[in-house]
Amino acid sequence: MPAKDIYHDAVKNALIKDGWIITADPYPIKYEEIKLFADMAGEKTIAANKQEKQIVVEVKSFLSRSPMRDFETALGQYLIYKAFLSVEHPEQELYLAIIQKIYDDFFQKVAIQFILVKYQVSLIIVDLDKEEIIQWTS
Repeated sequence: MPAKDIYHDAVKNALIKDGWIITADPYPIKYEEIKLFADMAGEKTIAANKQEKQIVVEVKSFLSRSPMRDFETALGQYLIYKAFLSVEHPEQELYLAIIQKIYDDFFQKVAIQFILVKYQVSLIIVDLDKEEIIQWTS
């Protein structure tokens, strides 16, 4: 299993504060002969329609000198996970979790927003200090 991302616990705590139950940490994603691990999975009952929502979360830190290189890697991983989940667990929604600073500094660029929309990348933006979810995008 891969090592936990530096912001793993902060994201997990933010999800718990938001009412999510973490059901797996890490979460195995298996398709045919390939087995991968996303950082975690969670579920929450949505009060308005009393439906249970299930999510899979991949945490990314973007700590290297090149946020673009980190983004290329994260996007590839996200698309592979999303493809496998669509076959094996279509009820689960995949999210890429990032901290607010990288969202503000990098993810707001027009070119990055274009890619997020084109490939339908869903984000969870987390306030690292408060360990709270600032925004969900999908």
